[in-house]
Amino acid sequence: MFRFETAGESHGECLVATLTGLPAGIPISLDQIDRELWRRQQGFGRGGRMKIETDQVEIVAGVRHSKTIGSPIAIVIRNKDWKNWTESLPVEQIEDGDAKQKRVTRPRPGHADLAGAIKYNFQDARYILERASARETTARVAVGAIAKQFLAQFGCSVLSHVIAVGPVRLERAVTWAEIEALSHKPEVLLGCVEAGHESKMKEVVDEAYRTGDTIGGIFEVVAHNLPPGLGSHITWDSRLDGKLAQAIVSMQAVKGVEIGFAEEGSASFGSKVQDTIHYAKQQRHFFRGNNRAGGIEGGMTNGQDIRLRGFLKPISTLRRPLESVDLETRDPALAAYERSDVCVVPAAGVIGEAMVAIVLAAAFLEKFGGDSLIETKRNFEGYLQQVTDF
Repeated sequence: MFRFETAGESHGECLVATLTGLPAGIPISLDQIDRELWRRQQGFGRGGRMKIETDQVEIVAGVRHSKTIGSPIAIVIRNKDWKNWTESLPVEQIEDGDAKQKRVTRPRPGHADLAGAIKYNFQDARYILERASARETTARVAVGAIAKQFLAQFGCSVLSHVIAVGPVRLERAVTWAEIEALSHKPEVLLGCVEAGHESKMKEVVDEAYRTGDTIGGIFEVVAHNLPPGLGSHITWDSRLDGKLAQAIVSMQAVKGVEIGFAEEGSASFGSKVQDTIHYAKQQRHFFRGNNRAGGIEGGMTNGQDIRLRGFLKPISTLRRPLESVDLETRDPALAAYERSDVCVVPAAGVIGEAMVAIVLAAAFLEKFGGDSLIETKRNFEGYLQQVTDF
């Protein structure tokens, strides 16, 4: 079974991830993983933490001579900021340790601070925010980069772009070629394929900077060149759209997900929503007149691009803090401020890519199996022949 776990605190020594279930023989490039980590750190609106960190992956198990060996993969990403927190977050108690703690007693509205402090019986929300922080997604992106390299063996790719920042929204459909071209740019502003819209998005972020506020938005993840039949309709928890939705909403600050043109479809007649079915006799394959379903029907891929959108609320940490209550005195107080971002929508898109790639890699292995890449490819190619012969 393909699965992963992450560990680590935002200001701890490092972030850690383990990944199990990949077949042996998959080529792994550390440079490609580091490129994904770099992409996650980019975008106009990122905070001071990204000026400290230069994320690089270390694989300490499961990959030898640049290929997976079938055993669990162990990943480490070291936090450079740890040097500033060694006395505040030590593993063992140190002399005068209580006085050196950077306590958080004024929980931030919209963050995990208060709910977590109540759940775990902490009068200090520090331990909650350390793990709830989106810094954790660095490890997810590293795992997703490996999943992408697995999917690439079957000609499948996963990328993202930004549709909206605050009220500025790109209303037209974006082609795969446009998204692919965007991914090759050496610099990332706000991840929109249209420069005019991106400029307007930057103005919104500038306004949030000026007023001490934050701003959210919408990103779209697209998975390209997938075979039909990943996922299943037979049980509620085997439906691929459900797994993808859970993966996206599991991301910090994501409050909603849309697959295909769900919102538009909910306000339309059925005759305007369903994707008509056609058949190319010479090429011997079915195709659709449109892709309003976002590449998934009945919980299964239908051979078209998967298109899903994540709706990202504004980051909870504001330089102009909101009203809160002090956990120690129970008196009204302004919420705590932790060094943070103003806008993270482009980075959220990269994290969304990772989560989609992870879910799709798991779906591939569930369908095609294999202890080695050669075996998985053989099963995959046999299935493609079955699809052609259908």
